[in-house]
Amino acid sequence: MMNKILLGVAILVGIFLAYMDSSPGWDDTGITAGGLLVAAGIITLLGHPRPWLVGLAVGIWIPLLYIYQSQAFNMLFVLIIPLIGAYAGWAVRLGVRKTMHLA
Repeated sequence: MMNKILLGVAILVGIFLAYMDSSPGWDDTGITAGGLLVAAGIITLLGHPRPWLVGLAVGIWIPLLYIYQSQAFNMLFVLIIPLIGAYAGWAVRLGVRKTMHLA
């Protein structure tokens, strides 16, 4: 049940970040990229077992929007940022579990 809630939060955060990125007055790519990285990392750190799924759930919305608007398929490279964040959160979670000797 917790995994479904975390995945729902990841989808909502991704949609929110895509909305912010598409608004006319927003042109700060660094904050958007940081939001993708941090959101995916925190959601995976909280316990979702599939980091690739969290990375996709957070990051797929911006490329889909730009592919729909301008057929810019190179925007798929944006997926690298949330995937790095998700796997970083996963690695930290595994490190904490090994340090605390939790099986």
